[in-house]
Amino acid sequence: VQIHAVTAAYGLYYCHVDITLNTITIFTTIGAERKTPVSIFRVVRKLDTNFSKLSEVDRLIRSIQAGATPPEVAEKILDDIEQSPASYGFATSLFGWSLLGGAVAILLGGGWLVALVAFLTAGIIIGVSSLLGRAGLPTFFQNVTGGFIATMPAAVAYQLALNYGLEIKPSQIIASGIIVLLAGLTLVQSLQDGITGAPVTASARFFETLLFTGGIVGGVGIGIQLAGAIGVMLPPLETATAPNSASIAARILAGGVAAAGFTVACYAEWSSVFIAGVTALVGSAFFYFMLSIGTGGVVAAAAAATAVGFAGGLLARRYLIPPLIVSIAGITPMLPGLSIYRGMYASLNDQTLIGFTNIAVALATASALAAGVVFGEWFARRLRRPPKI
Repeated sequence: VQIHAVTAAYGLYYCHVDITLNTITIFTTIGAERKTPVSIFRVVRKLDTNFSKLSEVDRLIRSIQAGATPPEVAEKILDDIEQSPASYGFATSLFGWSLLGGAVAILLGGGWLVALVAFLTAGIIIGVSSLLGRAGLPTFFQNVTGGFIATMPAAVAYQLALNYGLEIKPSQIIASGIIVLLAGLTLVQSLQDGITGAPVTASARFFETLLFTGGIVGGVGIGIQLAGAIGVMLPPLETATAPNSASIAARILAGGVAAAGFTVACYAEWSSVFIAGVTALVGSAFFYFMLSIGTGGVVAAAAAATAVGFAGGLLARRYLIPPLIVSIAGITPMLPGLSIYRGMYASLNDQTLIGFTNIAVALATASALAAGVVFGEWFARRLRRPPKI
């Protein structure tokens, strides 16, 4: 849609666009008397998430649509955006990932001690993964390493807690690290692609989710075996949803903090961080309200995601923020990363029925989130069209 908006603004009204995972193909014809076919093909070799650059490109597209930016100026601005450094340093982004890990631990029912350990663990996981990524190690092996790292601090914290008479569930720390690594985002994106008419891209993303999750679970398994070898026996990981002892207010607040932390981790502008956090608070409150009136988790996720897509779409248009940022961050607290992990872990431990049940719940939840966000954004678009600069 954005490509069509740009080409139409410059007078090129007939243009066919195809986007498949990491490739973009544009076809058109030029000339009045003798039409000449023209094709442009671009491969995106590395997929990075940088919300601040996304916001800058979004503003550029709005300016082009308004007729305020000629092609040569737009090209210069786009080159400057591509070559510009991140809006803030890696240390701030790493703090955002740590904040996401600590908030997710509270969402899973952990106390302040569990949240602190998860905060530190998430920072170590992302820091090591970043170093391995710069060295060119494939993402699968980064996830294996991340799953291993997620286990060892949990094992050490569990052993120290036993020595001092404290109670810590290491599964909450491990699960928060896994959600930071995978975040369930790829699964939701794959289903969004399928809903919006891109089945090839959806299939590729779905396979990527299964592959990366397998790497994470493999790393966790290695960590558990190593912990046992050094004399730290972890309790069996729960393969079903454990009771959440955290209060509703704490979980709603943690949902907003998790979304804000995620946007900081993705180098978002501070206005986007605030809007995403507020939207996630609204979505989390709506989610737990739906649960309180007796709806199931999948129905509650669908309703909350619709509210996030709708509210986020309106707020994004009001403050000139790409709706994608608000919707992705807003559903972060409801992502089914834990169910995916439990399902894969149970399947690897000969608990086929439990594994299938958890994977089915994860798929249903992800489908509900994807459909809800798309529908809410569609409804917001009908009420208020995206403004132009």
